[in-house]
Amino acid sequence: MLNKRIGAKALQSALDPGNSFPGPVRNSGTPAWLKSVNMAGVNVRTIQSFWNVVKYALTLPQSQSAIHLLPIWEPGVVGSLYGMTSWRINREFFSPELATLVPALHSVEKQLKVAVNLLHALGKTVGMDVIPHTDRYSEIVLANPRFFEWLQRKDTRIADHSATLHEKVETAILNWLIRKGPAVPAMDFPEDPEMFFAPAFGEERRNLILFGRHEDFEGRNHRRTLVLDELFRQGFEPVPATMGPPYRGLEVDPRPEASVTDSEGRVWRDYRIIRPQFMSRVFGPLTRYRFYEPLNDNRDWQLDFSRPNREVWDYFCAKYAAIQAEYGFDFMRGDMSHVQMRPEGVPAGVDDFYDPHKAVRNHIRKKAPYFGYFAETFLAGPGVMAYGNEYDHLEASDADSTLGDLQSMAVGSARFMAAFSQYLALSETRRFAPNFTLMTADKDDPRFDRFYLNGNEARFFTGLFLTDWPSYMGLGFELRDIHRKPAQNEYYTKLYVFQISDGPKSTAGPYRWGGNMRLFNRLNRIRQLAEAIFAEIREEGTRWLIKPDPLAGCKVIAWTQQKHPRYLFVVNLDGSRRSEQVLVPRAAPGKIAGFRFSTHQKGDDAAPVVQNEYHWFIPPLKAGEGRCYELKAEG
Repeated sequence: MLNKRIGAKALQSALDPGNSFPGPVRNSGTPAWLKSVNMAGVNVRTIQSFWNVVKYALTLPQSQSAIHLLPIWEPGVVGSLYGMTSWRINREFFSPELATLVPALHSVEKQLKVAVNLLHALGKTVGMDVIPHTDRYSEIVLANPRFFEWLQRKDTRIADHSATLHEKVETAILNWLIRKGPAVPAMDFPEDPEMFFAPAFGEERRNLILFGRHEDFEGRNHRRTLVLDELFRQGFEPVPATMGPPYRGLEVDPRPEASVTDSEGRVWRDYRIIRPQFMSRVFGPLTRYRFYEPLNDNRDWQLDFSRPNREVWDYFCAKYAAIQAEYGFDFMRGDMSHVQMRPEGVPAGVDDFYDPHKAVRNHIRKKAPYFGYFAETFLAGPGVMAYGNEYDHLEASDADSTLGDLQSMAVGSARFMAAFSQYLALSETRRFAPNFTLMTADKDDPRFDRFYLNGNEARFFTGLFLTDWPSYMGLGFELRDIHRKPAQNEYYTKLYVFQISDGPKSTAGPYRWGGNMRLFNRLNRIRQLAEAIFAEIREEGTRWLIKPDPLAGCKVIAWTQQKHPRYLFVVNLDGSRRSEQVLVPRAAPGKIAGFRFSTHQKGDDAAPVVQNEYHWFIPPLKAGEGRCYELKAEG
């Protein structure tokens, strides 16, 4: 099939991991393409391998031309993809099938490179996550203690969280290493922590000495656990990552239910924000990079934003730039892009150290000017998930597009209509583009089944044919069943972001696709329409004829093309009620609207469109129905 789709010569070139097959936006001088791309998000764990991502891409139309890969690195506690433990590619994404077909592809790194090559050959852009945190006891943390913040806990009390505590941690790790010896025998190392942990000594060399050779996964994990034991015994813990104002100021949660004993008998405590606000969260398994130095030796948990930790910024940017260059990624998704810790909001002077995602984007763009930044923000109000105005923060961060939160609302609900209207205003007035998001892995969760009980065809149709808006669809949306009560955990992609074997979030066996063939067939018909007409409308702007009503009084929307109206799109966003007859302003004088497509009915059943000099009279639409009319000259 690949040979037929891309040709023998391209296939041979793409299958060579020594080649970098150029992506479809390689010659773009800017990342502006990201502001209108239709994207599919893939948790590789749900389909097991990078090779299977290529197979999945074969099911996508050309109009869905971007693939976002959820984190691809070795995972942390409970197998969390977002708690990376190293810069090594996750070996669980290796395909024995591909290695059998092409024996030279005997490593997961080579398979990732070839997968990106093949996706490029198929006309897809490919994105990676950029994550400003790691697993709390990752190899990254233990090999670079000074790049992170630390605390020392004594039972239910934080005994020390001073700015220089990492120096004691470095000494503790080195003393352990002197006693235990290097993981690779006969490797020499300095017995001075300042020298051993200095950048000049080299992280790769330090990792070999501390943990062992990268191919020895079990050995590395064993050594990492031994270091963790030593630090735990002395009470040293990386400061856990947080979300939402005030971000800073932690205490141990003293409640009995806020402690857990692990399989080795270690008693861990949860932390909490001392003065929490509405969205304050503490992520116990994660720790954020130390991007800024603290004020007053961190006595009051305040940061000095005028003192960026330049060594950390250089490291963070260089690591992600190296990954982009090695594998040929075209864009990045910024995990937790909504974090903005300055209490005063966006400062007047936005410099190179304003935001880590901004820094990575602009660092990579020096060599790859087409490289774009897709931000994970939910477009919350001022002071909710970030200090200040989140829209201002996105612009100051040079975000090209952002996720938004339409996936967290039932189609046609009052919240959905108000948010849709707001996003339209943002797309017209701001430098970033909000996504029309259908579903994400985060929302494919039993708690959010209510958002997807109806209107899924309308989501897909609208996202695909608003050609100057970006859209995002998580894998699994195509066949998602209607869950009026929770299904088995194996039917939710969110529960494969982790690997939990017991409890309410546990899974047993691989991800299971839904069986909603009615939705699948309807979405395939929409994709076929897109394949037929997308080339005609892709570069056209949108001319709104009926905008989303922020008061939800009208739940029908309609639009055509700005420059050359060829098609009229009409959608009933009410997923439970049929619309009345809709009068759509006649945007193209001299043209009649002929039925071309409906998500819910065949052409034989379509009533004709009556018109006068002012309007097209669109027959009533079924609940959640989308229609396309072809605009042709009268006579």
